Amino acid sequence: MSLEKKQIYNLNKLHKRLRREVGKAIADFNMIEEGDRVMVCLSGGKDSYTLLDILLNLKLNAPINFEIVAVNLDQKQPGFPEEVLPNYLSQLGVEYKIVEENTYGIVKEKIPEGKTTCSLCSRLRRGILYRTATELGATKIALGHHRDDMLETLFLNMFYGGKMKSMPPKLISDDGKQIVIRPLAYCREKDIARYAEAKQFPIIPCNLCGSQPNLQRQVIKEMLQAWDRQYPGRIETMFSALQNVVPSHLCDPKLFDFKNIRHGSLLENIEGDIAFDKPEIPTAPIMQDEENDFLEQTQISFREVN
Repeated sequence: MSLEKKQIYNLNKLHKRLRREVGKAIADFNMIEEGDRVMVCLSGGKDSYTLLDILLNLKLNAPINFEIVAVNLDQKQPGFPEEVLPNYLSQLGVEYKIVEENTYGIVKEKIPEGKTTCSLCSRLRRGILYRTATELGATKIALGHHRDDMLETLFLNMFYGGKMKSMPPKLISDDGKQIVIRPLAYCREKDIARYAEAKQFPIIPCNLCGSQPNLQRQVIKEMLQAWDRQYPGRIETMFSALQNVVPSHLCDPKLFDFKNIRHGSLLENIEGDIAFDKPEIPTAPIMQDEENDFLEQTQISFREVN
């Protein structure tokens, strides 16, 4: 097989994998329903570009009818290339809205030099996007968080918050008015990065948060990346754990009624008694299908198939 044909083949294979994973997440969590108007939040990064691209592709053959509107929040960061996203979205022919709000100025004013800006920036963005969704009549708000983001959040909450808490694939706002979905929940960041490079999306770097060297999330990300290199399959196994929670074998009385366990109690759907036994821990990690398909492709430039 020639190099060009191999590049095309690998891009097609990667696209099918992402499309399959997004479709499965949508089905598993009932993310998109008949008649939905989905507001895709487009930051200009690889994740949100990939999200929009895959959703537009799925929409062509979906068994339900739904609308897509792309929204970008222009936070008035110095040097932000204002023309990039409008030009890209116009070429796609997708409905879009650019929301201009000087959150950058607010964050710089409120946060001392050297402190992380993520918390305040996130709250400001959330409020603006919720308001915009209402104005546009959107029934779902789609964000570009992926599997790695969810695992990073889990460890952040464990290490710094004392909680077993991650990012949910689907949530409802505190006031019950907005539903947020994360269709990339099953997608690997390294697949998204390869796809974005192959498609040559016009990436816009975030100079506000991405350049902060003291971010706890960046430390966690590097830890997970090191594990992924040293122990292939570990990331897949950890994500599988998020989908297989056993409350009876944790320590939260809000999730399991430990107090009312009595002699003679027969508890349904509870794993067996291992009080005096060491649990059998699998020695092999859970490997994702075609895990190594693209390990050797990082130096190859892909070309989109027309």
